[in-house]
Amino acid sequence: MKQHKAAIVGYGGMGRWHREGICKTDRIDFIGVYDINPARMEQAKKDGIPKLYDSYEAMLADKDVEVVVVATPNNFHLPQVCQALESGKLTVCEKPVAMSSAELQEMMDCSERTGVRFTVHQNRRKDADYLEMRDAVEKGLLGEVFEIESRVTGARGIPDGWRQYAVAGGGMMLDWGVHLIDQMVIMMAPKKVTDIYCELYHVNYKECDDGFKMIMHFEDGPSVTVEVGTSHFISAPRWFVSGDRGALIIPNWDCNGRIVRAKEHEVRWEEEIIYTKAGPTKTMAPRAKDTIENIELDGSLWHADYDVFYRNLADYLDGTAELLVKPEETMRVMKIMEAAFESDRTRSVIKCNL
Repeated sequence: MKQHKAAIVGYGGMGRWHREGICKTDRIDFIGVYDINPARMEQAKKDGIPKLYDSYEAMLADKDVEVVVVATPNNFHLPQVCQALESGKLTVCEKPVAMSSAELQEMMDCSERTGVRFTVHQNRRKDADYLEMRDAVEKGLLGEVFEIESRVTGARGIPDGWRQYAVAGGGMMLDWGVHLIDQMVIMMAPKKVTDIYCELYHVNYKECDDGFKMIMHFEDGPSVTVEVGTSHFISAPRWFVSGDRGALIIPNWDCNGRIVRAKEHEVRWEEEIIYTKAGPTKTMAPRAKDTIENIELDGSLWHADYDVFYRNLADYLDGTAELLVKPEETMRVMKIMEAAFESDRTRSVIKCNL
């Protein structure tokens, strides 16, 4: 018998994702669903879920439920998380945790008042491409890193549904930006973000941003570019990182990237002038071949571990671990996104200490 039991409000794509993650653990049992959409409740019935609740209140009243997963659109997170906490249920909230830092503060206040914890599904801290990039940087393979570029680009626009509406917390900053920013602040901790400049795109959608480009600087650290695009018909590299001894590129989630770096600290250039269509140049001439080395990154060494989130949750319920994602960490990300929105609104650099 599994020791802990969980139920989900919101049985769309992410709700079903959570169900799969819960079912992979050997200590949490998935027992129930509530969704306002009858078709999704019918799907839950077909999936063999034991309890189909008539209301969210009925789910919260079920004494068998120890964990509530909130997988609804962003504008429902605040009331539903607080209702779950007030009913004594440990709560897992989909990202972004809230529509604003003020809403998140209300959740944190409710958690403190009730003595019940909640966590946020920031699952991309274990993406294989991110782990591969971070490992190379932390091992010093590029020397002193001065620039990190993190991008997710495609050409299919904003997915259909609530993500296209501002009232529901739609747009790419809240959808993908929250993940990419979270990855960087976790990697760079305890360094703070000192300034932010951001431009939001509205290529095909006027109500919500369908892409953005943001540059943020970390104290005593690198410049970080975060970009998301849904109208890029040629995708940019997932990662491009520059250091004073070399550079790294990871084209996509397959992690088949490479590093080009100097073999020695002394910089020696080819003596000849290179003739290009733009004219002769020495500045952009290639380095001497015997001073650089190419390292092919072995993508097979890295594997995304999305199940770690629920393994950690089970450990927390058993009293053997702290929660992997803490609300105060997501507060940093919320405030960085708010600074990005303000930068776009004012077309200015936002000074901060986040």
